[in-house]
Amino acid sequence: MSARFPARLHAVLASRAPVGVIFRRGPTHSVCSVLWDRTNDTFVLGQWMRARIYELRSDLSPDGRYLIYFARQARRSSETGGSWTAISRAPWLKAIVLLGKSDCWNGGGLFTSNNRYWLNGGCGHFVIRDSPEVRRDEDYQPTGSYGGECPSVYYRRLQRDGWVLKERLTAGWGSQLTVFEKQVKGWILRKYAHAEVGHRMGSGCYWDEHELEHTQLQRRIPLPSWQWAELDGETLVWAEDGCLRRSAVNGDGLEATRTLFDFNDMKFERCVAPY
Repeated sequence: MSARFPARLHAVLASRAPVGVIFRRGPTHSVCSVLWDRTNDTFVLGQWMRARIYELRSDLSPDGRYLIYFARQARRSSETGGSWTAISRAPWLKAIVLLGKSDCWNGGGLFTSNNRYWLNGGCGHFVIRDSPEVRRDEDYQPTGSYGGECPSVYYRRLQRDGWVLKERLTAGWGSQLTVFEKQVKGWILRKYAHAEVGHRMGSGCYWDEHELEHTQLQRRIPLPSWQWAELDGETLVWAEDGCLRRSAVNGDGLEATRTLFDFNDMKFERCVAPY
């Protein structure tokens, strides 16, 4: 009998509105989007899709209205050529902008304002559907060089959102570790972003783990099971074992942890976007 892994979770947070979108993945080619109201930690299903969404190449507009993501369905005879970048009205997945890609290099993007976006690997896309609601930002020039896969969006999004890139390490062929840090009430929240061919079971080739460190107190708390983590106001939020959790931080580390929602038992259901 094959091992049953928890649902994989990744969240993108709006920078100027108390909302977020969670990508809930599992089984491999089933994914759904979920709206997260961060004012009261309530959740509303967006849509399911039978495809692989590369959540690390996604972003949410600052006001939380629009979502950009990159996906693959491997039907090369389709109008997208089998992969595409889409912009939708969050939290739904139905594209108002649909850009075919045909391969899995680059794709996805970042919002540069509420209605303007940078398209990752722009020249490799072809327009299938466009919308006057959002416009491509032709002037934005991202910094750094992170290859043509998930880090090309993800590492830039992290740095835009206040994470400091501390170092990049190579541990042999096909294995790289990039370390990001963010200050949290006297603690350092450290993110170890792995990129490796021989990844561990239950993860993709791009996966994260975390730790908290208080240098003055000489305390370090390893958090290897945190798939995703971020600072939300004065508290930490993270994904672990298919659940989303929240906790304040004090001198001893994490205070009482609250489980906000358990995503493990969700199953595919057909949902129609209201537009």
